Amino acid sequence: MAKLALTLVIIGALNWLLVGLFEWDLVSALLGGDSHRASSGLSRIVYAIVGLCGLYCIRFYFDERSSVR
Repeated sequence: MAKLALTLVIIGALNWLLVGLFEWDLVSALLGGDSHRASSGLSRIVYAIVGLCGLYCIRFYFDERSSVR
């Protein structure tokens, strides 16, 4: 269950990274809806930071000390 939750968090964070960098919403594009999202400069920075944190979280799959199994 923890790996599933981690996977969903990472997917969500990577989606926000795409929104922050390219104003493109992958989840909306895949599941239907408006995939181009207009955002303010500050919100795009926050989205990009959240996305970078998601990239960082990928390491928890390989960290033996992590409680995610």
